[in-house]
Formats: sequence, structure tokens, C-alpha cells
Amino acid sequence: MTSKGSNRDVATLLENIASLLEIKGENRFKIIAYRRAAENIADLGIELRQLIQEGGLREVPGIGEAIAAKIEEYLKTGRLGFYEELISEVPESLLALAELPEMGPKRIRSMWEQLGITDLRSLEEAARKGFIRQLEGFGPRIEEKVLWGIEKAKEKKMPGRISLGEAWFIATDMVDSLRGHEGLMKVSIAGSLRRMQETIGDIDILAASVDPSSIMSYFVSLPQVEEVLLQGPTKTSVRLYSSGLQVDLRVMDPDRWGTAMQYFTGNQEHNVMMREWSLKKGFSLSEYSLKKVSNGKETLFGEEGPLYEFLGLQYIPPELRQGRDEIELASLGHLPDLVRLEDIRGDLQSHTDWSDGKASLDDMTRGAIRRGLEYLLITDHSHGLGVARGVSPEDLDSQGERIDELNSGFKGSFRILKGVEVEIRADGSLDLELSVLKKLDLVVAAVHSSLRQEREKITARYLKALENPFVHILAHPTGRLINTRDGADADWEVIFRKAAEKKVLLEINASPQRLDLPDRLIRRALELGCLFVVNTDSHSPEQFDFLEFGVGMARRGGLTTRHIANCWSLKELMKWKGNRSSS
Repeated sequence: MTSKGSNRDVATLLENIASLLEIKGENRFKIIAYRRAAENIADLGIELRQLIQEGGLREVPGIGEAIAAKIEEYLKTGRLGFYEELISEVPESLLALAELPEMGPKRIRSMWEQLGITDLRSLEEAARKGFIRQLEGFGPRIEEKVLWGIEKAKEKKMPGRISLGEAWFIATDMVDSLRGHEGLMKVSIAGSLRRMQETIGDIDILAASVDPSSIMSYFVSLPQVEEVLLQGPTKTSVRLYSSGLQVDLRVMDPDRWGTAMQYFTGNQEHNVMMREWSLKKGFSLSEYSLKKVSNGKETLFGEEGPLYEFLGLQYIPPELRQGRDEIELASLGHLPDLVRLEDIRGDLQSHTDWSDGKASLDDMTRGAIRRGLEYLLITDHSHGLGVARGVSPEDLDSQGERIDELNSGFKGSFRILKGVEVEIRADGSLDLELSVLKKLDLVVAAVHSSLRQEREKITARYLKALENPFVHILAHPTGRLINTRDGADADWEVIFRKAAEKKVLLEINASPQRLDLPDRLIRRALELGCLFVVNTDSHSPEQFDFLEFGVGMARRGGLTTRHIANCWSLKELMKWKGNRSSS
């Protein structure tokens, strides 16, 4: 270990020693001594090297002979024998775990000793397989917080990541441009974007052609390309003008398309699991083929489906290729029949120019009809959200009259539902009276302010709102904005249990800025018996296209049509509401 030897470096070193000793289970007084020394050094107004020259190091509070000798050794040599011996006993990589929520030294030690976890990668793998919750003193809530923390740690390491929606439009534009080449036989988005991951670091595109060199030449000549980073016979990487995003294009022989799509879609953990499964069957799996281990004979697959079938697996949808339990489920034929975009029959959150929407009620209705929807809930913000120019009770009455007029012209072919997005105040009360809410078809409730309340307070806030008999949907539950604002630090385990008990639908908000609930919370809420809706939160007619992203989140969470209320007919939805009210 080397260092420049600044006060900050020495303070960090001493703090790391304290943390590793704590994980090891050492005497607490020794741990406190290192922490106190680290704090005092961080607060010094003079450089340590100068202090040593002046003979004043041992006069700093908390620095006795033993710690002073270690500081002097470190500053003189750039190394510390005590620290090197310590990390030979306790993995240094465990320090990264301490940065995660809920990860104190006792929990880190427990995971290290019982599960062999030594770093973020092994921790994530164990958490995604459900091993963390089985440890004493952990449980599902801790496991969920751990996964949340890991995702945030990843984002810090990859600051260039962009939202799914932004990447999707960039990628589809590139794919459409490639389709202009006559030698192209197939082309598809691959990688994390095909898995509908909420943030994207770069874009992977896979093409099939018997003339890859001409495809590559065409690709680098596209007007979107600013810089060619790499150009080879089967792979080319470019950087785009508008976003600075890297796009990787791979061109495969059409007969090898199936194995290539499988390889370049799954995440690393999924692909490792697929290779292990293939080896159990006597085959070596690569992006090129499935090869018999005993004699090297190749079997080629032009599509993914026959590859999975050959290996004795159900077809695993891209969104589920996350390295969790998907291969085990596929081997048993137990994968869920995931919701599809065409299964969504209505949208239960939309806004008009009565509040902060960009289009009229008439225009939003026409947009929903063009999108193929059967019903649309209008949910302009209530007046408590001042920045959205929210509607008053009188506004809702007037809007309701206009909705009745429009519905009379549809003659049952389409239905506009009367609703509102009511504000959940800081104390959990709603900013509209029950007498107003009871006149509406469905009520959406949301938290927009004071998201940084302490955990107990904001949890109680959600729970109080869920107790309200006229709240049907909890909108964008965490309140996060991707790459901009973290979600609320609430006890989602308790909230989901209450939502299931009170039969409140949890929204999967399809806006690319939100994608809220995220997939990890969808899975837990599903386990606890919750039902969901996939809404666009549209503020203009073209935003109904966001449904694709919301469905992607739902599929990543393992949802089917029976779990999503706006996959139901309007009659079924209103029957659900009636049954809920009478229970």
C-alpha cells in the first residue's frame, strides 16, 4: 500500500484499521482508540510531517506511543506492516460493504464467516439468491436495502449511465438506420437494454449478415457517429454525437444468431449459470455455438428458442436473465407467463392542462384511443401540490361534467374515468376531503414533498394514507427520479404488507425518469401479495408510449396479467373496486 501521506490519507488508514478490527471482533477499546486518533488527525490544522519534525505528534490527543509509531512508519515507508498483517486476516474488500445501508460490522462479519462473502459482487450474488435474508438478524427488509445500496454504489462507479428511456430512443434510432443496409438480415438491441435495465452504460446491437464488413463500413458512416473507437471484422465500437454514448455493434453469421443473442443479452451471472447448465448436459456454450464436450461437434441455432429447448429449459425472457433463480425455474417449467405490452388495457394515471399537463382533456383522450387503450383515468394533481397548479374540488366537478359529455359520445367503445392524484401531506393526511374523493371513480395518492423525512416518520406517513378507504392506487411509491433523486428511505416491507391488507394497488410508473417501483421492490411486493398497475403518468399524448418501459419493469419483477389491474377489463376493474369497498 502506498500513499502521498497527507493527513487525510493517515486518517483514512486509521479509520480502516478500526473498521477491520471491528469486523474481526477485536477489543472495543482498541477500536475506539484508532477512531479517536483518525478524527483528531482529520481535524489538525498542521501537516503531520511538520508535526513530527517539531516533535509534537505524541501531544495530539488520542495518539499514544503505539499509534504514533505506526503513523511514523507509514509516512516514512509508504507502508504499514500492521495493516498488511491485518488485511491478510480480514479481507480489505469488506470495507466497501460498510458503505452500504444496514451493514454494520457484526452483519458484515456474519456474512463473511457464514456465507464466505468478501466483496460487493459476492454480496450481490448472495442477496439476489435470497441467502442474506436467511441469516439470523437479517430478513427480507435488510436484503432489499443491501441490493438498493449496491445499485447506488454501481451508479457512483459509472457516472455516465443514462436512463432506460433515453437509451431506448437512441438505440432504436441506430437500429432503424442500420435497417437501411440491404445486406442486413437481422438486427436487434441486446445487452442491458434488451433486459430493460433501468439505467444503461452503453448500447449493444447485434446484427446478422453474410457480409459483415459491409455492415461495419455502413455503421461507421452513419450521421450519428462522432468517433470510431474500434473497428474489426465482427465488432465495431463508436461514440455518438448527441449523447457521447458508446454503441457496440457485433455482426454474426445468421446460423449462429440464437447463441449470439443469448450470450449478448444475459448479465454476467446469468451467462455463467447458462454455461454451467450446458456443461451438465455435456456441452460447452459460447456466442458461436453449442459444442459437444466429448467430440467438439458444433450445434448451431438460428434462434434463441430452440437453444433453450435443446438444453431442456423453458425459453427465458430477456428481462429475467438476471442471474437469480431463472434457470432453476426454467428447468422445472415454472417460469411465469410475463405480462406483455399488448395486455395493458387502460392507463390509470394521466394529466391534462387542468393541472401541469401539456394537452387538453380531449387531446389526451384521443391519444389514449390511438394507443389502443380501452379506458383512461384522468388524475390531475390536487391543489395541495402548488407547483403543479393543482385542481380544486370545484375544478374536479367541472372537469367531471366535461368527462360525462365526452363519454356520452363514445357509446361504450371507450371510457374516461374521473380521478385525481391527491397529495399525501407530511403527516399522512390527504389534501382533499373524503366527500370530494368519494365522487371519483378511482383515486391515486402520491408523496411529492418531504421525501427526506426520517424512516419511521415517512413510513407512518405512507401507512396512514393507505388506511384511507378512498385511496385505490399508490403512485410512484419511492418518489425517486433516476440519476437525480434517491427514493424515500421507508420501511417497504411494512408498507407492502399494509397495501396488500388494504387492497391498494401499487403503481409501476413507466415514466423513464421514474420507473418506480423498481424491479427489486416489485418482486418483494409480489411475494407479500400486492397487486399493481402500470401507468405512464402521461402529461402529453405521445407519453402513452412510455407504457413499454413500465411493462419492462413489470416483466423484470416477474408479473403476469393477473397481478396487474389495468390488464383487466373495465368491468373487472370496477368489480374489484366494489368488492374492495364492501370488504
